[in-house]
Amino acid sequence: MCGIVGYVGSRELSRRPLEIVLEGLQRLEYRGYDSAGVAVNFGTGIDVRKTAGRVEHLRESLTADDVPAAYCAIGHTRWATHGQPTDANAHPHYSQTKNVAVVHNGIVENFAQLTEELVTAGHTFYSQTDTEVAAHVLGEELDTIGNLRDAMLRTVNRLEGSFALVATAVGEPDTIVAARRNSPLVVGLGEGENFLGSDVAAFIGHTKRAMAIGQDQIVVLRPDSVDVINFDGTPAEGDVYDVDWDVNAALTDGFDTYMEKEIHEQPHAVLETLLGRRTKDGYLQLDDMNITEAELRTIDKIIVVACGSAAYAGHVAKYAIEHWCRIPVEVELAHEFRYRDPVLNAKTLVVAISQSGETMDTLMAVRHASEQGSRVLAIVNVYGSTIAREADAVLYTHAGPEVAVASTKAFSAQITAAYLLGLYLAQLRGNKYPDEVATYLDELDKMPSRIEQVLAEEDQVKALAREFVDATSVLFLGRHVGFPIALEGALKLKELCYIHAEGFAAGELKHGPIALVEPGVPIFMIVPTPRRPLLHSKVISALAEVKARGARVIAVAEEGDDAVDGQADAIIRVPLSTPTLMMPLVTVIPLQVFACELAKCKGYDVDKPRNLAKAVTVE
Repeated sequence: MCGIVGYVGSRELSRRPLEIVLEGLQRLEYRGYDSAGVAVNFGTGIDVRKTAGRVEHLRESLTADDVPAAYCAIGHTRWATHGQPTDANAHPHYSQTKNVAVVHNGIVENFAQLTEELVTAGHTFYSQTDTEVAAHVLGEELDTIGNLRDAMLRTVNRLEGSFALVATAVGEPDTIVAARRNSPLVVGLGEGENFLGSDVAAFIGHTKRAMAIGQDQIVVLRPDSVDVINFDGTPAEGDVYDVDWDVNAALTDGFDTYMEKEIHEQPHAVLETLLGRRTKDGYLQLDDMNITEAELRTIDKIIVVACGSAAYAGHVAKYAIEHWCRIPVEVELAHEFRYRDPVLNAKTLVVAISQSGETMDTLMAVRHASEQGSRVLAIVNVYGSTIAREADAVLYTHAGPEVAVASTKAFSAQITAAYLLGLYLAQLRGNKYPDEVATYLDELDKMPSRIEQVLAEEDQVKALAREFVDATSVLFLGRHVGFPIALEGALKLKELCYIHAEGFAAGELKHGPIALVEPGVPIFMIVPTPRRPLLHSKVISALAEVKARGARVIAVAEEGDDAVDGQADAIIRVPLSTPTLMMPLVTVIPLQVFACELAKCKGYDVDKPRNLAKAVTVE
């Protein structure tokens, strides 16, 4: 949820620690933007500055105050979980004696018990947050044991829940200590300086060398060293890797918003997901496959676990994998999965889909599946993320950083990865001959250019959005693979425009939802190709039903489909001859553009919609 940044490296007092942390917070603001703050350590003391509101508000407030030069600094941008977004609840938080400052991502589940213990011991609290409780525990341990590393080691064994905890202490200005349990944390390795962040965007402008910190580990950062230990005090090693994108990938690059940029990056994201997947012999290969071919041949059920847009990508995966592999596929919302006592065994493959690889609901589903003896394959975008590390196999989407909260290119890349998984299994299990798999892969290779064709007509979609700026309700209808795209289109409007929007299976219309149709209500119809006449005719019938009741129909239809002419009020065309199962990659594009433009017309922040954060790292 929240964004964490840390820097240590200055050999003398300077403003560099503050500037690097503020820059990192700006890059991580998509993770939370209720409030922000920094703590700078100048050796004999720690100065904390924080405020409700966005990072820019924090930066502006600092110009009026003389923040001390420092040796190291930590910072935080918040998505509120405990306590409202106020100045007092913003991070960092001091310990009781102000010997420590702490920032934190996650939830301390036993904070009430700890609070009671600390109040009894004479502690006073100034916020409503569980983070301040953790800070007081750490400060108490530091007073007892005398050094920050060992104090953190004792503290994490008193805390329950999920957390990334980062601290700096008076008298140790060359040291930052951080701990990780179920919440992302990555180190940036520099020359004579080191960095810390919730993800690599925090420091990508300064180094591309990174170290992933594992579950239940503590990392000690000094200018010339990075040491890792486990929560039991034993030495450990982090996973060092090179980041495969640069700082420009995290900039808007001439677009007004990150979301617009990322919509236009979808051809490249799909291409990158497809690159390097064929061997010289024409066979498919995936990334880190630590599940044997023999095990995959015995799989008799697949369960996809995901949340939000990733779950809708999973629904597309269901259509493709069942068709190509003849394996039954279930799609589960990850936060419901383990609570309904699902039927799992060694012949069940659980596919976890998450852009960040840190989605807590999905991570908990992964762990439950593993405990039940199932194999887990993860489709994620972030190398070294928790889900990627805990899964038995990983298929990386290689979409690059996605900064806008509302997912676009990650969604398209997830669908592409799901196609690759389906074809891989079909090839491995003998459901498809090699030449059939090659034909499908050839079609996938054409999808980036087809997406570009749709994007070339975005002005038409933007004009439509401006027509509906006063709409209070929008419906989306689809059938077959058009159904999850209808759900995704509705989600984008809810996320960005704060209006009622619902997606339905077109066949469900007459079973209740048609009661919502009234004159003037906008309805998007995802129309299947006429090359699937049975599917096509059913959706055209639904189109006629809502049109007869006065709806304003926007059809997303294939080039040359004249059945929608004269019936729809507006028609958005997608490229001819796109295979049915691959249609989601082109039909979703205009829905993303529509939601983005409508939000801009309403004056809303497209990249940072209210109440939302990019990575949901609490359950």
